[in-house]
Amino acid sequence: MTSPDELFDALAAAHLRREGVDIGPMFGSEGLRIRGKIFAFRVKSGIIAKLPEARVTELDATGRAERMIMRERAMREWVLVPDASADLWEGVVDEAFAFVDSITPGG
Repeated sequence: MTSPDELFDALAAAHLRREGVDIGPMFGSEGLRIRGKIFAFRVKSGIIAKLPEARVTELDATGRAERMIMRERAMREWVLVPDASADLWEGVVDEAFAFVDSITPGG
């Protein structure tokens, strides 16, 4: 059985093969970036990814992911997908890459 850290490392390795993708700091973790903008990162309880607000709302409604809360404030475009929903990670990270790539200058 693959651990959550191993799963995220495999997803990261796949994205690091893309032009413009690297790893950088985010909230005390290291995250995947496209042209310097974070699109996904690992936290102790799951992964956090940047997605369009409507998609975050959709995932939150499933009960398998939740809108990220920071300092008691709901973040519009950030979703936490817990380890228990790791089967969603690949799709969410792919969506996050596509979203941030589309809104980041230089693409």
